[in-house]
Order: sequence, then structure tokens, then C-alpha cells
Amino acid sequence: MSITADGMESVPTTVDSNARKALLGSAIGYAMDGFDLLILGFMLRAIASDLHLSQAQAASLVTATLIGAVLGGIGFGILSDRLGRVRILTWTIVVFAVFTGLCAFAQGYWDLLIYRTLAGVGLGGEFGIGMALVAEAWPASKRARASSYVGLGWQCGVLLAAIATPLLLPVIGWRGMFALGVFPAVAAYFIRASLHEPEVFVAKSKDHPKESALHLLVKDTETTKLSLGMVILCSVQNFGYYGVMIWLPNYLSTRFGFALTQSATWTCVTLAGMALGIFMFGHIADRIGRRPAFFSYMFGAAVMVLVYSRLTDPIQLLIVGAIMGFFVNGMLGGYGALISELFPTAARATAQNVLFNIGRGVGGFGPVVVGAIAAAYSFETAIALLATLYVLDILAMWLLIPERRGAQLT
Repeated sequence: MSITADGMESVPTTVDSNARKALLGSAIGYAMDGFDLLILGFMLRAIASDLHLSQAQAASLVTATLIGAVLGGIGFGILSDRLGRVRILTWTIVVFAVFTGLCAFAQGYWDLLIYRTLAGVGLGGEFGIGMALVAEAWPASKRARASSYVGLGWQCGVLLAAIATPLLLPVIGWRGMFALGVFPAVAAYFIRASLHEPEVFVAKSKDHPKESALHLLVKDTETTKLSLGMVILCSVQNFGYYGVMIWLPNYLSTRFGFALTQSATWTCVTLAGMALGIFMFGHIADRIGRRPAFFSYMFGAAVMVLVYSRLTDPIQLLIVGAIMGFFVNGMLGGYGALISELFPTAARATAQNVLFNIGRGVGGFGPVVVGAIAAAYSFETAIALLATLYVLDILAMWLLIPERRGAQLT
């Protein structure tokens, strides 16, 4: 990658070694996040039993983690735009690892809630800074697929959690699982030690604007519309994902009497569909544009969530769950590229972290809302209501988000 005389990003056509390292480091870091959150979902029943928590208290551990991610996303995003992507990524790993490890020593609800919130603070910096780093290091023609590859890191972490938890939880307990969650952070730390700041960031950092990065997200009416649109998109994305995935193992166990290993099988198939959806989204968005790709996936998500909510046969749930996963979480592959193209370098990591993590914070209420509706009515009813959210998604994309495929980063 090179920078022109006026400070604009040139349009490289090849992927260099630094770009590949940026992708690997960001994907592994995001895998760490996915692993942590899904093992929490699998362990809620064991934690609640051991610490004598109510269902609402157990669900709030997920919500607290995601709210912490909002706070961390804002703080670490601003620091990243000022001090550098790679340096701040390292800080997020340290915070996440320390407080995830402390969860293994929790003695009750309140100290575990604090540890989960602070682990979320570290987790909150991962997505946005990694996505900004990759977007700035990769050529415009391959930006969406690079973004989708980072998104696949999350799915790999979640898949590892779905496979490892049923095998290890009976042996080492939930405390041992939290201790285990520290190791991916250590791996990511060493990988990122070899990364370098993208040239476009180095060039732009020499002339910081007077406005804060947060102000740049709402500096005028047009930019405010972009920020609002992305908050809506990210909120629906995360609400649907967490609302389904956190309660899916519990639903399968309660409704069909599945053991944890059987629930994990169903979850893995759904995750496989999600992974394929993410992979395909990046290639589709690079080929036909961001808006057509998002519209296709949003419509597919609305339809498949509604269909899934009406199924009662376990085999049908297995097959349709994979298709639902393709659409519901496939869009994760596009947010990094889209946000990077909508906002300038001086606010790119802040935009990624703030907008996506606000959505993640809103999405954190998904498990609580789904759990409450499921308790009052049924899990099927709760999932069916999620379909209406994707109508809001489509309207936000249509009215607020322009097409930026192939745009140079400013």
C-alpha cells in the first residue's frame, strides 16, 4: 500500500505480508472473544446452580459482558485513533485476559458480575480496532472479504467452545473453563507483537483534526445519519444473534431432552451455516456491492427466523438452523468494510468500536428479552418476534446507508 502526495490512499492490487499478519492477528483476537462468550452461554446452568443464581441473574452475566464491551469499545476506539491500532489492541488483550482469569475465582453473583463487565471492556476493543487495521491494510477490491475473514475468527472461536465445553466442563468445571479462556489471549498477544501500523494510518496521524473522534461521528447531518443507520444495523445483528445462540442449547435441552453434547451438535451445525454465510457475504459484497448483499441477507434472515420458529421436528431444526444461521449472522462479514468506508481514518476505529458495540450492548438485552418472552409464552414465540427486527434493518439500510464499494479510505 502507498500514499499519494495529497495524503489519500492509493489503490493497491496485491495483498502483502503485513496485510496477512493484520488479518491473522485480528481474526485470532476475535476468535478469543467468540470462545469466551459461547462458553459462558453453555455454562450458565452450571454457574447458576453452583452460585445459587436466578435465571435473570444468570442471563445478566451475558448482558453485563456486552455492556462492558460498549464502554471498552468507546474508550479503546478513541485511544486507537490517537495512539495506534496495534498498541491499543495489545492493551485490550491484557484487560480481557486478566478479568477472564479472575472469573475462575468468583465467590458469588456480584464479584462475578464485576469481572464479566471488566472482561467485556477488554473484549469491546477487539472487533473495531481489528477491523480498522485490516481495512487499512488490505486493497479496496478485497476489503469486504478481508472483513468477512476476521468475522470468521469469531465463528471459529464459537465452534471451538461448542466442541470443547461438553468435553471439558464435566472434568474441570466452569471455573476451569474460565481459566482456559485466558490462553487464546496469550496467543493473540504474541502474534500481534509482529504487526506494524498501516501506512494510511501513519500518514493521517501526522495531522489529527481538532475535533474528537466521537464528534467526528456526528459532525453534520449526513454523518449523523450514517452513524444512526449503523447503530440500527449493528443492534439488530447482535440482538438476533445473541437472542438465538445464548438460549438455543437450553431450548433444545428443555424441549427435546437433549444432553449437552446433543445440544452442542445442533449448535455446531447452526454455526457452520453462519460461517458459510460470513464467508460468502464478503465475496458477494466485493462483487455486487454492499447494499445488495445486505438487502439479500436481511430478507433471508427475516424469512428463515420465522420458519425456524414454527418447526418441531429435531431433524428439521438441524437443517433449517444451518440455513437460518447463514443469513442471521452472515452479515457480520460486512460491517468492518462498510464502517471503514463510511468514516475517516481519524475516527475509523472509534466508529467501528462505538457503533458496533452500541449494537452489541443493545443486543445484550436479547437473551433477557428472549428469556422473558419464552417464560411468559414460548421460545417459538420469542424467536418469531425477532423476524420483525429485520424489517427495521432493511428500512435503515435503504434510507440511511449509501453504497461505498471500492471507495478509497480518507
